[in-house]
Amino acid sequence: MRETLADWRPAIDEAIADLVPREIDADYLESFFGAPTYEYDPTGIQRSLSTPLWDLLDRGGKRWRAVLFLVFVEGFGEDPAEYVHYACIPEILHNGTIIVDDVEDGATIRRGERALHHSYGQDIALNAGNAMYFLPLKVLTDDPADLPADRRLAAYEMLMCELNRTHLGQGMDICWHNEREVRITPEQYLEMCACKTGCLARIVARLAAVVTDQPAEVEEAVATYAELTAVAFQIGDDILDVEHSLGRAGDFGKEFGNDIREGKQTLLVIHAIQESDPERAQRLQAILAADENTEAEITEALAIIEDAGSLEYARERALELAAQACETIDRLAFDDETTRKLHEFTEFVIDRED
Repeated sequence: MRETLADWRPAIDEAIADLVPREIDADYLESFFGAPTYEYDPTGIQRSLSTPLWDLLDRGGKRWRAVLFLVFVEGFGEDPAEYVHYACIPEILHNGTIIVDDVEDGATIRRGERALHHSYGQDIALNAGNAMYFLPLKVLTDDPADLPADRRLAAYEMLMCELNRTHLGQGMDICWHNEREVRITPEQYLEMCACKTGCLARIVARLAAVVTDQPAEVEEAVATYAELTAVAFQIGDDILDVEHSLGRAGDFGKEFGNDIREGKQTLLVIHAIQESDPERAQRLQAILAADENTEAEITEALAIIEDAGSLEYARERALELAAQACETIDRLAFDDETTRKLHEFTEFVIDRED
């Protein structure tokens, strides 16, 4: 899967540059946004939109959402090269959510460097992040694959549905890490993941199904696969945050104890509080609720999580979801190569070390 990701990344970045060039000029602005009423300021738009966007993209990111879209398109019997611009839709949306999430979470590091709101200011970061919810919709307007109108409308309606649910998930997550008490259930946490992370993955699968005109039951099946894989990915991300802080993972691109500092109520935290004795459970909640944490407090919280067996519990849940995702794919009529790639992709998501 790493080879597939590497193979497609240059074409994906080139297609993103067609939407948002690295260098903004007046001709681009007029062709993309229409003639100005008075006069555009290319320099201002460069500094506030293109430069922050490409700063984030050039730091890395695996482009797996875009590549997964292309794997589905090929599996549906179409030439993925004809749909590369559509692959940019979930990729740009994802990076937009990252920028906004970092502001909302008060994050300091993203992909090993300063979060964008620290480098460019909160106002520029929020505007750029929000713009990235809308810029990729231009692909449906330009329609490089010459889709019929009903298919483009179906794609647009799907995007609105899934993006709305994405914000439900983000709203739950924000609410929980601003509360002092950990009151949520594992099922509520998983629902948050299914909305916040799962909906962006569902966009990948559903968009591929819509643009290639697949039956409704196939669209729903690949969406289920993508959602299950994404929730497993999110649990894996939570595990990596802990293991990185314990010195057992690679270069995770986030600061030590990131989720503890943010007061994140992850599946590991929920399990640890349920399984620990009352005194340690209360201590973990107090550390999470604090406005600031010392490294000693973060280390203490990590020890509570580890001693409760929460890493093993979360890993098992992630593996269960990954197995369900693969079973969903096995029931579809994909060729052996596509099935192999999708299985490999799910394994890649679960087994990654950074």
